[in-house]
Amino acid sequence: MAEPGGPLSGREAIVVGGGFGGLSTACYLARDGARVTLLEKNEQVGGRASRLSQDGFVFDMGPSWYLMPDAFERFFGHFGKTPEDYYRLTRLDPHYRICFKGAETLDINGDRAAMRRLFERYEPGAGAALDRYLAKSRDTYERAMPGFVYTDRPRLRDFLTLEVARQSRGLALLGTMDRLVARYFQHPKLRQIIEYSLVFLGGSPRNTPALYHLMGHVDFNLGVYYPQGGIGAVIDALVALATELGVRIETDRPVTAIRPVEPSGATGPRLRVTTADGDAREADIVVSNADYRFTEEQLLAPEHRQHGARYWRGRTWAPSAFLLYLGVTGEVPELAHHTLVLPESWDAHFADIFDRPAWPEDPAYYLCVPSQTDPGVAPAGHSNLFVLVPIAAGLEDGPETRARYRAQILDDIARNTGADLRDRIVFERSFSVADFAARYHAAEGSALGLAHTLAQSAFARPGRRSRKLPGLYFAGSYTTPGIGMPMCLISGEHTARAVVEDLA
Repeated sequence: MAEPGGPLSGREAIVVGGGFGGLSTACYLARDGARVTLLEKNEQVGGRASRLSQDGFVFDMGPSWYLMPDAFERFFGHFGKTPEDYYRLTRLDPHYRICFKGAETLDINGDRAAMRRLFERYEPGAGAALDRYLAKSRDTYERAMPGFVYTDRPRLRDFLTLEVARQSRGLALLGTMDRLVARYFQHPKLRQIIEYSLVFLGGSPRNTPALYHLMGHVDFNLGVYYPQGGIGAVIDALVALATELGVRIETDRPVTAIRPVEPSGATGPRLRVTTADGDAREADIVVSNADYRFTEEQLLAPEHRQHGARYWRGRTWAPSAFLLYLGVTGEVPELAHHTLVLPESWDAHFADIFDRPAWPEDPAYYLCVPSQTDPGVAPAGHSNLFVLVPIAAGLEDGPETRARYRAQILDDIARNTGADLRDRIVFERSFSVADFAARYHAAEGSALGLAHTLAQSAFARPGRRSRKLPGLYFAGSYTTPGIGMPMCLISGEHTARAVVEDLA
């Protein structure tokens, strides 16, 4: 339950949207004494981490990589819990498989000696270069997480301190990932192995800040895990924790407006939140975990919007995705739990996402087969599989386009992995740009929101406090620290702390 006499005791809070950021914020606000109600538009909480369950198949509709286990341990530790109180983790071996089109297939795992030998196969001296690269990424991770991620620095002036100067000495704060990686590796396949994780940040090697080489430590050193039951099990854990803390969760409650109450209450400004059924309720605190642009353009009156149309037109959007959720007969031994299929050069694919938006002709894509690790997500004798192709946000994705691309991708999978799924599919659902826009109100149908470019990182991301409407706050991937499940958990912590600073 909420902490008796906490700094927010007696305050009413409404959280709009039940993704990772919203659930995290709700937990922290409730712990600090607020009476919290979470309103979720869809039939289930989780946001982009929704589940699709049908005919005995259970799919994670969005995130499927459990990375940075330390961030989850830290989150639950704030409430006197551990992840193991709610779900069981399996460390994947291999972490993932890579199929280079027309060439070899290789497995990436946590055996450093094996990885050094693998890198040496491509380039003399690359094994030692891998050690140096991972040592640098570990150092960056261990300094950047406490200094720039767990510590909220929402304004430029928060970086202009002696403490930050000391913490950042030697960190690659400027430059891009492709230039940094080129200092260590020349072979294009080695660069792809190192740089693939940028898809989790919604960027390309040419527009993602070099600081994010810390993902090398996340990948090779911390490992890749799977929570039994899928990422949906993590959402279940957050719901259980929130419920224990006294949070009231209401699904099928789309919010249509957020307005100030006039006159304000005795304890300060109050806001009114209206839902699609006409219900209106008041609160001292409103936190939107809904899409930031949707919140400003659709839920707020014009005078309460911080950013105009010109601001949003100038943003760089993270990719959308073309997804196929497939239930197939039999096993798929050609694929690991996580498999990446990469063309000889992925420059053209990134150009089709960021430079000249189009459906990629020779795409890089990702395959997930959770039934390799968790038989409970598929009926006996079947496999659960989904395909994710990163594509540009804002593309048209009508039925004819989807059917054409489906056939192209299934042909590509058979040709390059040896897994011919075409005559084995017993369940199928597609999900793409229009679905992200409809289900999540995602701007431009982006799967992730704002990309982590240099101009959209740290204090350059939208703020968590509304400058125009007192009492309104934001959480989730648009705010700092940014994209990804661990980052959204941390965003909820930062947002709740901002509320306490303002109201306590």
